[in-house]
Amino acid sequence: MIVTDLDLLGLKLFDLDRFGDDRGFFLESWNQRRFADAGFSESFVQDNHSRSAAGVLRGLHYQLKNPQGKLVRVTRGRAYDVVVDLRRSSPTFGRWQAVPLSEDEPRLFWIPPGFAHGFLALEDRTEFQYKVTTFYDPADEHSLLWNDPAIGIAWPLEMEPALSAKDAAGLPLADAPTYA
Repeated sequence: MIVTDLDLLGLKLFDLDRFGDDRGFFLESWNQRRFADAGFSESFVQDNHSRSAAGVLRGLHYQLKNPQGKLVRVTRGRAYDVVVDLRRSSPTFGRWQAVPLSEDEPRLFWIPPGFAHGFLALEDRTEFQYKVTTFYDPADEHSLLWNDPAIGIAWPLEMEPALSAKDAAGLPLADAPTYA
């Protein structure tokens, strides 16, 4: 496993070892001892799994009172995974970073608490799986506007994305509640 610290403070990419032959492949997607040996000792309380059609954009979501750390991966298809730093005390507040995730590259993306998170499915039937550090609380969920020009995320869009009503009504960064 190769661990890479990304540009925004706290973000990590875990490139996993995959062992394959003509029968298929095997990989360990989570091994607490192995990750702890690599300096990562988060605890998780919930696993989530979604499937999306090509062009579906989910996010940018975050919980303010019960912030979640997320360890995410794509197990089928491809996605453009995006985070925005919402920690006012961070030198990278308001900046975004994207990571391409796909079934062909066994990798995990760690997003610590304090970030808004979303992704764009780039293929039909893209399956996205993630572990979270705190339970989902629908009363505490917020949505940051996916196309806020003040943030300037360069989504790889060929047409308008398919959005939920909640995501279409996301708040721009200037009006969104943020972390200290």
